[in-house]
Amino acid sequence: MQSFPLMLFAAGFGTRMGALTSNRPKPMIKVAGRALLDHALDIAAVPCVARRVVNLHYLGSQIAQHLQDQNIALSWEDPILDTGGGLRAALPLLGAGPVMMLNTDAVWTGANPLQQLAAAWDGDKMDGLMLLSAPDQALGHKGAGDFVVDGQGRLSRAKGVVAPVYLGAQILRTDGLAAIDQQVFSLNVLWDQMIEKSRLYGVFHQGGWCDVGHPEAIPLAESLLHG
Repeated sequence: MQSFPLMLFAAGFGTRMGALTSNRPKPMIKVAGRALLDHALDIAAVPCVARRVVNLHYLGSQIAQHLQDQNIALSWEDPILDTGGGLRAALPLLGAGPVMMLNTDAVWTGANPLQQLAAAWDGDKMDGLMLLSAPDQALGHKGAGDFVVDGQGRLSRAKGVVAPVYLGAQILRTDGLAAIDQQVFSLNVLWDQMIEKSRLYGVFHQGGWCDVGHPEAIPLAESLLHG
């Protein structure tokens, strides 16, 4: 199985968490007695992860202190760069080639999501590979689904239909980032380029997942983990 550098996104303001992020960054919020970031790092402790990079901005010194004894590179952002800009800024630490990415505001059960992605990656036909869930199995998720999946696993944008949900774990080629003429931009820009070329794919997570993006999701996540 191929190994990949891993980008862990931890720079955001966590505004949907309200008062919980007034004095701490969202990745440091505790679920089942442990920081969300530590749940993500548990997932990252697998052979398909070659090295780990965490991006920082809002109250980033707390995260830096939390990680000071671990072999993890830090990519500081000022200003905050959104997901696409943040990934591009971290490329000197990540290196060339496809990059694995994981959001730090969710908890997982079942198969390791990064191992699932690494096992399904086919660089001959893919520029991107996302982990998905059926919408009725995506705990804590608010809003419509994200992508439609065709019979070969290729993705297109969901438009007004019930559709699978993107879970915040993916592998992407990063070549297209250099041509984007914005400093601050979302990975949606890169995804749309891949969709246009029919090279963005998806696979379904074999297990449970909960988006911990708002306070009401914390007990849902704890119930999932205590299963």
